[in-house]
Amino acid sequence: MAKIKPFKAIRPRADLVHRVASLPYDVLSVREARKIIEINPYSFLRVEKSEAEFAEEVSVHDRRVYERARENLDRMIKDGILIQDPKPCLYIYRQIMEGRSQTGLVACFSIDDYLNGLIKRHELTRADKELERVYHIDLCDANTGPVFLVYPVCEDIDRLVKGWASSNPPLYDFTSEDGVRHSVWVIDDDKVIDKIVELFKGVSSIYIADGHHRCAAGVKVGLERRRSKPNYTGEEGFNYFLGVVFPHTDVYIMEYNRLVRDLNGLSEDEFLSRVKENFYVEDLGGGSTYRPEGEHIFGMYFKGRWFKLIPKPGTFDDNDPVGRLDANILQENLLRPILGIEDPRTDKRIDFVGGIKGLGELCRRVDSGEMAVAFSLYPTTIESIMAVSDAGKVMPPKSTWFEPKLRSGLFVHRLTG
Repeated sequence: MAKIKPFKAIRPRADLVHRVASLPYDVLSVREARKIIEINPYSFLRVEKSEAEFAEEVSVHDRRVYERARENLDRMIKDGILIQDPKPCLYIYRQIMEGRSQTGLVACFSIDDYLNGLIKRHELTRADKELERVYHIDLCDANTGPVFLVYPVCEDIDRLVKGWASSNPPLYDFTSEDGVRHSVWVIDDDKVIDKIVELFKGVSSIYIADGHHRCAAGVKVGLERRRSKPNYTGEEGFNYFLGVVFPHTDVYIMEYNRLVRDLNGLSEDEFLSRVKENFYVEDLGGGSTYRPEGEHIFGMYFKGRWFKLIPKPGTFDDNDPVGRLDANILQENLLRPILGIEDPRTDKRIDFVGGIKGLGELCRRVDSGEMAVAFSLYPTTIESIMAVSDAGKVMPPKSTWFEPKLRSGLFVHRLTG
């Protein structure tokens, strides 16, 4: 029984929303964020990635970084760049990218639902990355960026949410610099809010699609606030984190491709011979790229030519929700045993390229001599992610690339007040 809650969103003034809204903190480098802030002082990156306002030698764990984030957030509120709604509401957030639309509900989600496993994860988190977000959330006293969530489509919820959007004017409607259209509606009718809240009580599972670190950090801050306030009621803001939840049929996942720097001491002929032990190999020639047309099919770019790889029988367990994932098949049958990539999370010889950059990026980096070989994968399905989460397991690293990315700065949830 999922518990969601309306909230008094702190959000941009309508005439500045296109300048405030920013990409998430974790998809930009400090250098990229610094350039954006220099051009656009309204950018919410001044809150979400405040380290960009410091010299490079200042650590991301320095308390001053997060104090600056709080100062910038408070200043944006004081200057009227951000305003707060007078009553708790739910919100609708729609993104349209290259003709594909995803429509989500913006709400607060219970940290208890995360702790009891109703909100499910599919990734391991890194302690250092969690700590960064814990500092940020705690010192800002706010969730400044939403967690990207998915629920198994419920026709009654979907009909109500999309029906509201179709019958009411949007609060915001703008196109970001990457061509993605962003539209937001506010649901301020108490009867509609109560109906949606009630319908979510029938949702048995919610899945984290993206934002595992900010979700885990939000839960940790909430638990610490509870320890410091033993008489808490459970309704305080720190008992919840900010999220946007989409029906699973709406979300779009792109492939996450791999490049490896060298052949692990093998000659070119030895490498191809080893690959053929576990894969059927078809030489597709040069002059064009190859994107796999389905699961359990891989593209390999090597010495200016593309090859199609199909795993041989017995190379994976189709009944294992993790074992059958293409990222795992490639890792266990090629990257580890042939190229010596034992831990793709830490090995400096492997790199990952999101599908948004295209297959041409793979060719460029191999042709330049920077990398020895590249692999193109078929996108992981949302159903596979849900199956892994339901089994209590975790995905291989760099298995999913969700597009479009949720913008930060459109909604801020205060933990107190």
